[in-house]
Amino acid sequence: MSRPHITDAQRRARLVARQFQPADSVVGVAESVVCLHATTQSSIYLSTWARHRAVTVDDVNAALYRDRTAIKQLAMRRTLFVFPRETLPDAVGAVGQRVADNERKRMISHMTKAGGFADPAAWVATAESAVRGALRDGRAATSTELRAELPELEGFIEYSPDKSWGGTQPLGPRVLTMMGAGGEIVRGPDDSKWYLSRPRWVSMPDWLGEELPEVSPHDGHLAMIRRWLARFGPGTEDDLVWWLGSTKTAVRKALAEIEAVQVDLDGGPRGSGAAVGYVLPDDLDEVASPKPAAMLLPELDPTTMGWKDRDWYLGGHREWVFDRTGNGGQTVWWDGRIVGGWKQRDDGSVATALWADIGKAGQRAVARTADELAAWLGEDRPKGGYPAPFMRSIE
Repeated sequence: MSRPHITDAQRRARLVARQFQPADSVVGVAESVVCLHATTQSSIYLSTWARHRAVTVDDVNAALYRDRTAIKQLAMRRTLFVFPRETLPDAVGAVGQRVADNERKRMISHMTKAGGFADPAAWVATAESAVRGALRDGRAATSTELRAELPELEGFIEYSPDKSWGGTQPLGPRVLTMMGAGGEIVRGPDDSKWYLSRPRWVSMPDWLGEELPEVSPHDGHLAMIRRWLARFGPGTEDDLVWWLGSTKTAVRKALAEIEAVQVDLDGGPRGSGAAVGYVLPDDLDEVASPKPAAMLLPELDPTTMGWKDRDWYLGGHREWVFDRTGNGGQTVWWDGRIVGGWKQRDDGSVATALWADIGKAGQRAVARTADELAAWLGEDRPKGGYPAPFMRSIE
């Protein structure tokens, strides 16, 4: 069949229409981008505010901790996200157990290499059993509390003993991370301010009030790839492989099974020419261009991190936005592309730096949005964990 031609302008229109459209709930925001990044605690709240200006900290807290309609889960690329509750089983099924299995293998390998463990696999199994027992009957406990009371979690390994930067690494937190990735336990109540992370671990069934539905890796892949294409498409095979943290074989099989349609994309990866993208079979209509909108997104926002190839919305600003390990910083968006960065000053005001000419109307919209964000933050001063290179240039 002939392949429709989708221009960069249409891609930006899809970006704005689907991911920056106003939402009326925390879960609605998460659904609009599949899931929210949660590596930085404050990003959960700031990503939500960017798409739901009426939201409050209490609204997000209610979704996370009271209603439990949004669940923290380690999933794609061994990264922590917040998933809508109905998406959670698909995410765990698609990649969660794979992440857990890789964590187990890596931990056992490191223990074997370090020495001092008669049977590393048995040690890990014993530690898991101890955690299950400690978290019975809905108990919520911090990592520190569990390590203090469970001798089974006391192990540690030494790394690079011949290097000045060598040291020891406790194994207890790694056991909890592994069990969390597999959907057995979950980060539940948080003991700190909204922009800091001090979670208590809880049994997943106790937290949900029911067993987590079991989804096969195959069905999980189909569901998650459908969601990504609906929110981020058109996108390339490489985009999907990177985002899902999966394999080309699994992604290609899923794309074929859901009958994704190939489309031509302007300006392929890093200017290499036309690239092949994919959309859902019912998503071939042209999208009307929306009015330009100003957005201030936090570090690791799901839109900034949504694709592997980012030049079409980054322009020439990659080295300003992303650090050396690929973490995206706090960005200013206009008309579906990154045009600058922002930071909160010590006095609470929000400063912006623009790297592109967006006209006076765009500049005024960005300034208004910065003032709105400063007002929403009030006396709070959340600190990011991954400052982008441009942060040093903003006064």
